[in-house]
Amino acid sequence: MMKQILFAGVIGLFLTLIGTPLLIKLLARKGYGQYIRDDGPREHASKRGTPTMGGIAFILATVAAYFLSKVITGKPPTFSGLLVLGLMCGMGLVGFLDDYIKIVKRRSLGLRAKAKMAGQLIVGIAFAVLSLQFADSRGNTPASTKLSFITDFGWTIGPVLFVVWALFMILAMSNGVNLTDGLDGLATGASVLVFGAYTFIGVWQYQESCANGETLTNPNACYEVRDPLDLAVVSAALMGACLGFLWWNTSPAKIFMGDTGSLALGGVLTGLAICSRTELLVAIMGGLFVLITMSVVIQVGSFRLTGKRVFRMAPLQHHFELKGWSEVLVVVRFWIIQGICVIVGLGLFYAGWAADK
Repeated sequence: MMKQILFAGVIGLFLTLIGTPLLIKLLARKGYGQYIRDDGPREHASKRGTPTMGGIAFILATVAAYFLSKVITGKPPTFSGLLVLGLMCGMGLVGFLDDYIKIVKRRSLGLRAKAKMAGQLIVGIAFAVLSLQFADSRGNTPASTKLSFITDFGWTIGPVLFVVWALFMILAMSNGVNLTDGLDGLATGASVLVFGAYTFIGVWQYQESCANGETLTNPNACYEVRDPLDLAVVSAALMGACLGFLWWNTSPAKIFMGDTGSLALGGVLTGLAICSRTELLVAIMGGLFVLITMSVVIQVGSFRLTGKRVFRMAPLQHHFELKGWSEVLVVVRFWIIQGICVIVGLGLFYAGWAADK
């Protein structure tokens, strides 16, 4: 069991550690550098021209690590694992097109809003529809039409409302990670923490799966998740790949993930949450992404209603930069906030299991 997870994490880490500098050289040779907006913090002007679209590195590394771990251990891929990886790659493709247009057109805005939204909707709908197919021997599909927190609860909302709900989650989390990706290493490091948590959740759900019958330590709190172990393998591959990428993405960044990476990370986080039946829990474990998104909502809402701004600049990380915090200080303190969110989320996950004893 643990071999798959270990191999996926180590391979993902190794591939981005050695592959990212090769991508940096390729992107620099082609002149694919970041365009810095004029209305951002002045200190960011020095980042102009830094290679972007670095999300390519950890997307490819994650996919390779997943399949290589399967080859090494002789275990077949699962529908849940393939769907989550497909969501990551699909959202990454939309982000890649956005980044590419930014670079070619030399402007800070890439795809038109309608085109970008259309791409995200196509990918999201495809994932949502397919995730309700491919039932296993127990009748479990990768996703459920029930809402979930630490497991499914409430009434069935039906396939149509489920697709709408899944789209909302995908768009919200993707935009949240995208807004967080404003400082060197911030979104990457925060994502590593969440993927680590989902590796643990996948292992725990596998050990306490209802399919294990008499071997359960707590038969009253088993999990009806289709492929929990494979979700842990995907999470481990992502954690390793992002950790290796962080080596090159930390301040001063040699490469940025771009929308290619941020949309992919937001998509795959949502996919993990949906397929592990922890849809609402991801809002807690990814609390930093939610906090930064809310700062933008508050800033825009306040300005439109009152003409006044709550923060010096949104997203929130730039507010603290303008207050005099160094970039590294903001990143490390925000990582600490993200770590606290992950600990709280895992605590709630375990408490839910223990409460049913």
